Amino acid sequence: MNTIRLLTAALLISTGLLAQQKRTTSLLDLGVGVGNNQQLVSASWVHYWGIGKKQNFKLGVGARFNSSLATDKYYETADARLTSGKTGPGVLFAENIPANIDSFFVGKPQINALNISFNSEYQFSPKWSAGINIDVIGFSFGAQKTGIYIHNGSTSLVQAKPTAFDLLLVSDNDLGSLNSEFFIRYKVDKKWSIRAGTSFLFNEYRTNTKVQVQNGIENDRFRHKSLYGLIALSYHF
Repeated sequence: MNTIRLLTAALLISTGLLAQQKRTTSLLDLGVGVGNNQQLVSASWVHYWGIGKKQNFKLGVGARFNSSLATDKYYETADARLTSGKTGPGVLFAENIPANIDSFFVGKPQINALNISFNSEYQFSPKWSAGINIDVIGFSFGAQKTGIYIHNGSTSLVQAKPTAFDLLLVSDNDLGSLNSEFFIRYKVDKKWSIRAGTSFLFNEYRTNTKVQVQNGIENDRFRHKSLYGLIALSYHF
């Protein structure tokens, strides 16, 4: 009797462990984005946890490297206190104040970022799924660039580097360079899948001096928001 109980307990434990193992999946991903005079390459690792009985819905965390290149881009005032005059969650619905927004023009911008990402995905069928993800926190780096600061029609040459610290907050409260994606995935086989969608990228430069002074607020951060068409290849393990 004790032997039967031990075997039953061992079977239940083994079944539970197998189920737990089935709940988690990982993947490596390489994506390419193309936009208006701009290109984006991203490489990421994501670990997913299945949610629910059928585990069709998955939540995950990951690490993503983004490298963006562009030509002739205008970066606009990034400080939310100037762009909309608001901070906090309300900035998401606030209108921009054009008089407070200056520009920083860069001929050949290039910014790299390494961020932790939050990921979600829903499996519609064995072959098809859809998902969204967004960078949460990390850091950016790249070469110093000489650009043109534009204020009320006047211009001056200034130098800038990518904002070093990246942090997801709310809309214009965000800091640094952050990537987010919406995609549809097609599973080719158990190991490989392809996905296509859109990538929305915030890129940010910080000038060497606080070149903008507006309403008593000094600003050295300038942001460009870009939309890319995305295609990617994923390896599941």
